[in-house]
Amino acid sequence: MNETVNTWRLLDTGIRRAAENIALNRVLLEARQQDESPNTLRFLGFEPCALLGFHQSADQELNLDYCKAHNITVQRRITGGGAIYFDTAQLGWELYLHKRDLGTADMSAISRRICEAVARGISTLGITAVFRPRNDIEVDGRKISGTGGAFDGDALMYQGTLLIEFDVEKMLRVLNIPAEKLSGKAIASARERVTNLADLLGCVPSREKVIAAISSALADEFKVQFESGDLNAVEDRLYTAALAEIDHPDWVNMIALPAHDRPVRTAARKFGGGMLRVNIAYDRVQRRLKQVWFSGDVFVSPRRTLVDLEAALRDSLEDKLASVVTDFFQQRSVDMLTLTPDDIVSVIKEALGNAEVAA
Repeated sequence: MNETVNTWRLLDTGIRRAAENIALNRVLLEARQQDESPNTLRFLGFEPCALLGFHQSADQELNLDYCKAHNITVQRRITGGGAIYFDTAQLGWELYLHKRDLGTADMSAISRRICEAVARGISTLGITAVFRPRNDIEVDGRKISGTGGAFDGDALMYQGTLLIEFDVEKMLRVLNIPAEKLSGKAIASARERVTNLADLLGCVPSREKVIAAISSALADEFKVQFESGDLNAVEDRLYTAALAEIDHPDWVNMIALPAHDRPVRTAARKFGGGMLRVNIAYDRVQRRLKQVWFSGDVFVSPRRTLVDLEAALRDSLEDKLASVVTDFFQQRSVDMLTLTPDDIVSVIKEALGNAEVAA
């Protein structure tokens, strides 16, 4: 006797303005939470835009002059996290699911399950993609898809971005980061840490082919079938209201903090293994390391270690600095010659001391 296969909806909303995509995020998550919509896999694209995390300020996070000069729209997401750059060379994929269909609320387990499935799908295109905890998909150690998820009650929105083609330099120049990270050497280093389908395959795969690969892998993982659909009547009504709010300067400027309240402080020190420089965007009020950037010529292997440490330190409390760095290095094998985790902590503390002196 054949088992009944559950059917989930497949939405391809094409390339849209940032406000429209963010409004659809709100609508699809809210409707799934209210049981007014089915489990859904959505594919999407963005016109060039810089997306703030929900709690961020554009003046503090973005190079607004660059965005204006290059017709890059600034918009605010409904979720937290850091500012990111999107354009038509990336394919977004999103799942809107009910908790009961996941079997767990553990985001680490959910991330692994979904990312491993998507990696299997990407691999059918002719490459070998793998999940890299916490929430990246990589090819030969280079990131090709970043992901993240958020619950609203019993509903999950899990999002990923697949790099079809990508301009790393433009991404860096959109963000408000230290000048050293925009040097030719730093940009070349950033390019070495990410990859895209066009470079790996020697051609740009069709959108339809990529969508089919990811959809098939997720269907196999969740033992479902996908059926193409559109927004339902409830979602249409919610979308009209959401877009009216989000496609408005008041939404984008909901949080408007002056750039000088997010000082970037620097410290550098010479070690046996080379020079290590650190820049910190520091929140003096909350005493948080909003963002940390490492540069210099220290020897570290694997090469992406300091980039991963930047991610681990993002938005961390100052008094948790030592424990975050210690935990980070306890979980991986790293060769830094004579450089130690304590050395890294000491340089960060020196930069934080500079922030206090300047306050």
